[in-house]
Amino acid sequence: MSVTLADFGLAIESPLATPSAANFRPLSWPPTPDWPVMIDAHGNVVSRYGDSIWRLFPWAKQAISINFGDGPSKRGPSVDVHNANLLRQVVAWWIWGPRGVRNAGTLSTKFGQIRPLFVLCSNNRILASDLMRFPAVAEQIANELAPSSADGVLIMLHELYQNRESLGFTLLDKEGLCRLETTLPDHEQKQTAYIPPRIWMYQVGRLRECLDDFLAHREQVEACYKFCLNAYAINFGSLKTALISTEDNKSPFSKSADLVSRSGLRFYGRFELTAARFGIDKLLARWVGSSNGETQSMEVQSLTTYFRLVSKVGLAYLLNFSLMRVSEGSELKVDCLKVEHDPRFGDIYVLCGPTTKTKQDGDARWPTSPSAKVAVEAMTYVAHLQLICLKAHPQAKITAEDVHNPYLIQRCVAPWISTSIELIQLPPRRPSYGMALTNHSPKLFDVDQLRITEADLQVARLITPTLNPETYSVGKVWPLAWHQLRRTGAVNMQASGLISDASLQYLLKHVTRAMSLYYGQGYSRLRLNDQARILYVRTMHEVLSKEFGRLLSARFISPHGNKRKFEIVRLIDPSDAKTLSELAKKGQIACRQILLGYCMNREPCPYGGIDSVAHCGGGDSESPCPDVLYDKNNSAKVKGLDSILDERLAHAPIDSPLRESLLAQKKSVENYQNVTRT
Repeated sequence: MSVTLADFGLAIESPLATPSAANFRPLSWPPTPDWPVMIDAHGNVVSRYGDSIWRLFPWAKQAISINFGDGPSKRGPSVDVHNANLLRQVVAWWIWGPRGVRNAGTLSTKFGQIRPLFVLCSNNRILASDLMRFPAVAEQIANELAPSSADGVLIMLHELYQNRESLGFTLLDKEGLCRLETTLPDHEQKQTAYIPPRIWMYQVGRLRECLDDFLAHREQVEACYKFCLNAYAINFGSLKTALISTEDNKSPFSKSADLVSRSGLRFYGRFELTAARFGIDKLLARWVGSSNGETQSMEVQSLTTYFRLVSKVGLAYLLNFSLMRVSEGSELKVDCLKVEHDPRFGDIYVLCGPTTKTKQDGDARWPTSPSAKVAVEAMTYVAHLQLICLKAHPQAKITAEDVHNPYLIQRCVAPWISTSIELIQLPPRRPSYGMALTNHSPKLFDVDQLRITEADLQVARLITPTLNPETYSVGKVWPLAWHQLRRTGAVNMQASGLISDASLQYLLKHVTRAMSLYYGQGYSRLRLNDQARILYVRTMHEVLSKEFGRLLSARFISPHGNKRKFEIVRLIDPSDAKTLSELAKKGQIACRQILLGYCMNREPCPYGGIDSVAHCGGGDSESPCPDVLYDKNNSAKVKGLDSILDERLAHAPIDSPLRESLLAQKKSVENYQNVTRT
């Protein structure tokens, strides 16, 4: 067991949880029975590690306790003392471990959700740490869990497995987790559509183009906007009066240019003249002008329309590169983007904000792409401009926090638009993805680019077989939706090879690796959003099953002939996605990508296959590995490896182990090329 106690410490949000507290960090792992778990404000020990009940009221400020079930006060099914000790260790890891819980309520909830597993083990007279050895017992776990908590328990067990070394034991390993996931109810009654790569690339490309265009002209936009506000303030006496006045004859853009009335009112003519003077007339025409590109109809209202567009475009861009819900993205503030340095992957960009699905979590995290910086920067600039009018409006309830750290998406208030008092005091509404963007800019997306092709439909149905043919068919416009961005992101993160579009892979390379590391492998100490992690873990199994289905095609061949390929893939039925997924989760079929194609060995391979292809292609023996399937589409990569091997062989010492290894790999490459050519 590998434990670094320096990484442990209380994360509970309580004035009692300070580094100087006697219970801040355990002195050993697991803690000794007399270790003080809970100490009140007067220094009295309320609960110790060996107690059957831990009373948490000093942290919770209410009567919350957790009962391990091995004492005289049962209050629920009993747990034998050995399993209770294992359960204590799990709870202690939640309290003091690297990703400790923030409040007692969350701890109590997690305890209540996982306790039935230890009750099950006690009833079957086995240790929870030996559960992997008793698959028949493990198969009963799903029946013991409340349906509402099943996904949460899966994530807990996944996290405990990833941290098994620091925890000190393993509850369920990878195979056990896959089997458990198979027995849980489907996470979606009706699967959300996966956006085909071509359409996904088009919409995200247009979003980025819009953001880049705004940032390139932001100074001109700001200057024009402030000029217009000042013009209204002069004609109405103040910006405050202009915001609440119902008069329309004082609008500075309603009469001839350079006209000054007897009352001192100043007029500048049509707004497009002012926009041209500040160099943003073409910018506004490009994004919020009329569909035919004419500028004659451009009014000063186009400024706020443009602000709404940039805000919604930024939101859509962030949702494309995270697993956030639209409701969660709408709650982000200008300081939401953080950077954490990881020794393996470098700088990891993370979005921070409240989650709408976990009441206790006001600071959830979503790993994202470095390009999210562009969206946050543009949205921040717009938010600060919009605050000018919000601060001046007498009915807008603006706090000091709203000014210091405003929401990225603000309600548009300006002298040239009428907004009711009720609307001003409410947050901006969240229209559908299509309405949010096309209503504000009919020129943002070319409808013809969103029309579904046969290739689009093929990929979409591969990922989502349940697509409604009345909505999703060749020639129809793909109905973009917020929740599709989340689903598509989860699939793309798997880096499964299902998506062959090179530009998509290039664009997703950083975000896929970073997000997979943080969501899937549990390396981060960040408080990642649990619902997003659930989506990721369950999508991982689904995508794996889709990967198996492709292996039946002629693209994949066995160096030992079609008979051997049939033996390898005999359990695969691409028409039965559910059974295929269950076989994958139970470990009855397996595959992993290697340079030559796929390794179908269900056991760990001692020969490599990623760092070296010597064994895969038979370079170190008389024949290739019986569990390999060559991928014809990898020929370019293998050819590149062949060139590298030739270069290294030219400098490798004669009779050296290095030269022998290179020659073995060279032979494997030649075997692959001979088989795939014929």
